[in-house]
Amino acid sequence: MFVLELSYTAPLERVDAALDAHVAWLDRQYAAGVFIASGRKNPRDGGVILAVGEDRAAIERLAASDPFVVEGVCAYRITEFIATKTSDALAPYRQRL
Repeated sequence: MFVLELSYTAPLERVDAALDAHVAWLDRQYAAGVFIASGRKNPRDGGVILAVGEDRAAIERLAASDPFVVEGVCAYRITEFIATKTSDALAPYRQRL
């Protein structure tokens, strides 16, 4: 499992200009079963995505395809973790050591 933390690197006007394309990209990742939660940070200086994937390299490639990255308005920090405990709703994502 991965936590993707987005930090905006451009003014919000530029972020907002790329927002529709970013949301469409998010929708595709939800449909593919890769993303399980996402949202803006408060204060609005970026966002957070909870993702599942086979390996870090695949998640890094996916993050690089985000329209926010393509447009140069955000940078990603990716943290991999082993989800050994989850809510019942996330039981399919539990991992074993």
